[in-house]
Amino acid sequence: MEPKKLEPKQSQSKKFRAIIFDIGRVLVRLDIAGAMGGLAGMISLTPQETWAAIEHDPRWRDWQEGRMSPRDWQLHICRRLGVNLTFEQFSEIWNRVLDPTPLLDGAFLESLSKRYCLAVLSNTDPIHVAELEKRFDFFRFFKHRIYSCVVGASKPSPLIFRAALQACKTTADNAIYIDDIPAYVEVARQLGMTGIVFQSPDQLCADLE
Repeated sequence: MEPKKLEPKQSQSKKFRAIIFDIGRVLVRLDIAGAMGGLAGMISLTPQETWAAIEHDPRWRDWQEGRMSPRDWQLHICRRLGVNLTFEQFSEIWNRVLDPTPLLDGAFLESLSKRYCLAVLSNTDPIHVAELEKRFDFFRFFKHRIYSCVVGASKPSPLIFRAALQACKTTADNAIYIDDIPAYVEVARQLGMTGIVFQSPDQLCADLE
């Protein structure tokens, strides 16, 4: 169901200056099984086992925080899994995780962008960043884009949250943070932000009102 147009109360409109969104499972649906299926089909692992192997790889955090180049990551994972893929083939499979149908309506985000400074804050990598910004036109409504691979820190580190507040030129008490992971929302709250755990577009609209 498409969320109704947000009409914030005047008092809230004065208080809050920035709304900061996570990307995965908030703005963009994720299809991890679909992406990992492209790799799992070449090895004797299930998509779930393939994803677990990648997510728990010793270099995962280096990749997410920008200390590995995309080609080094591709070579590392291909060696780790024992698959033979070109960089282009690997990137195509890697980007299958990004479902093409966005979770939030563009008109809803455009309406918010006229009232607040919008930013995205995401643990992500250079391959996904390039594909996200190419594929989804709603990124034009986000004035600031804070990515772990650029900042050099990832959630739940307070450093990446502070980088988002600095980019938005606002203080924590004037910002709302939205994420589907409660632990990350809790970090934002501990820093003084208003936190919302995302469950659905309708729920988000109701909570923002």
